Amino acid sequence: MRVPYSLAGHAAAFVSRLAPAGGGKFRRAFAARHGTIERVSAWARAKRDLDRPLIWMHAPSVGEGLMARPVIELLRSSLPSAQFAYTFFSPSAETFARSLPVDVADYLPFDTATAARAMLNALAPSAIVFSKLDVWPLLVEEATARGVPVGLTSATFSESSGRGSWLARLVLADAYAALSAIGAVHEADAENLVALGARPECVSITGDVRYDQVTAQVSAGPRDPALLARLGTDRPTLVAGSTWSADEAVLLPAWRDVVRHIPSARLIIAAHEPTAAHTARLRAWARERGLPAASIGAADDGTGLVVVDRVGVLADLYALADVAFVGGGFHDRGLHSVVEPAAFGIPVLFGPRGVANRDAAALISAGGGFADATAPTLADRIVGLLASDLARKQPGASARQVITDGLGAAERSAALVERLLQA
Repeated sequence: MRVPYSLAGHAAAFVSRLAPAGGGKFRRAFAARHGTIERVSAWARAKRDLDRPLIWMHAPSVGEGLMARPVIELLRSSLPSAQFAYTFFSPSAETFARSLPVDVADYLPFDTATAARAMLNALAPSAIVFSKLDVWPLLVEEATARGVPVGLTSATFSESSGRGSWLARLVLADAYAALSAIGAVHEADAENLVALGARPECVSITGDVRYDQVTAQVSAGPRDPALLARLGTDRPTLVAGSTWSADEAVLLPAWRDVVRHIPSARLIIAAHEPTAAHTARLRAWARERGLPAASIGAADDGTGLVVVDRVGVLADLYALADVAFVGGGFHDRGLHSVVEPAAFGIPVLFGPRGVANRDAAALISAGGGFADATAPTLADRIVGLLASDLARKQPGASARQVITDGLGAAERSAALVERLLQA
């Protein structure tokens, strides 16, 4: 499979040289890579100090980057002499990458032997670390041929991961076998990695860095205090995050029943994709049922429904919640993160398909999370929790305890990277 894989990489690299700038995310994924090697090489000529170790970390998108950030911050503290390079794949991670405490950040070129050699020549890394699961076979091959150790942190398989397919095994098995150290989130992830080709002696259980990340985020306070101040209220509030139409088809009818029992209740809803069309549909639904709706930028004026029309604020909004609802549990694309609301110590609700999610299952087992399949049962659950501080106290504490019990993964992952450097 190496030949067709290599040809696909060269074809993608050729397209990136021709793709015009601008346009949608797909086009930008190609166009933005034009000149990456030249930019990284220019940085290296000016600032790479070969007397200092360089750790090259790669995370495909923002989610994987959030898992890498605590590790980078710890390594920055424990290895003050080291330099750090950070690469990413998705255009959505470009702004995020600029916020990291690294020396250089840019797109990772498409995986060809030529690009891998050029990046390795420029950066001269002491170790390469991938975040979560994505590895680039030709980059791994070139790095290990030079004696550069390669590792993987926060390795976990999502519900919809295709890594277990026969095609993925053919393409990736050699790359996983070449990794010198792998930090798996869970025992099941470790077993999957070994089945995919990783050497068992190189795999250890380090835990989920997201627990450390969300805990630090809660401790740091809101990124937009003014937003929370405008929306602050003592009214019972449900924050629904990352919802899809399938979630809203159940949640919104349930909410209509909730306000019949608790007229002062407020729903803040943040769709997974808050496009103008989607937020307009939410407002129209409320208007047709006589429920006043407002945008997120308005102050709390007694409105029963607040529609979030921007991205990047959901983590702050959970601080306003008495109860959280997380989207993705009513379709097969997978439940979104229940870790963020749980870190605030509030009960977390989701649809029935969420029970397959590892974090959601832990919350259910601890009594901090609940799965409901119908609008009436969801409404009853929300009413019971919003109506009583006492009813929320134990589930909220249980949800927070799940997060607390999972702390320490960032330190274990940073230690794994340091062992790579020693090797």
